[in-house]
Amino acid sequence: MTLPPEQDPATEAARAEIVRVGGSLFARGYVHASAGNISARLDDGRGHLITPTDAALGFLDADRLALVDADGRQLAGDRASKTLTLHRRIYAADPTARFVLHTHSTHLVALTLAGVWRPDDVLPPITPYYVMKVGHVPLVPYHRPGDPRVADLVTERIAARAAEGTPIRAVLLDRLGPVVWGPDAASALAVLEELEETARLWLTTPRTPEPLPDHAVAELREAFGAAW
Repeated sequence: MTLPPEQDPATEAARAEIVRVGGSLFARGYVHASAGNISARLDDGRGHLITPTDAALGFLDADRLALVDADGRQLAGDRASKTLTLHRRIYAADPTARFVLHTHSTHLVALTLAGVWRPDDVLPPITPYYVMKVGHVPLVPYHRPGDPRVADLVTERIAARAAEGTPIRAVLLDRLGPVVWGPDAASALAVLEELEETARLWLTTPRTPEPLPDHAVAELREAFGAAW
């Protein structure tokens, strides 16, 4: 007998993972107050779990996470985050995505205030691990939190980069911070951490670092399959 999503062991495991990740992000200063949200896609197209609107990610209650079906209708938990549409559209646009994180990470928000490197690449390829683990990150112009138009802009950028053979793992929302995704929580966290660290390096290095030369980036593509 197939259990309903809210009783499925895999769903319970996803609940625990979201709580664990939220606590880790809070403890390490990647999120504050009620800023940010986390979601996970459930198996077999049965829907998604997402943090409730205005939830403090460092103090999540697994039983209060919002459970929505494949059409976005809420089945259980507190009211879903206002960014639910964005999360669902990312999952639809990138079939490999199973976990999505949005934070208001300090250095990445500061980067949008100070000025990004360029709109289609918010940071230059200054370290090999940025090239390998993060790749291209476009800037999404400012819209109010939860504006459904952001989902259109993000999915357009996902499709454009996929067509070029350089799929993206993240975007940066102007004044609001990064949205990153991956096949699991560990992968998404790795992208977020490397992205925030590179922003910190870029903003705090007295002399603006030069990007890696083209031949070095080409070597990373050849040796590690970097999507750059």
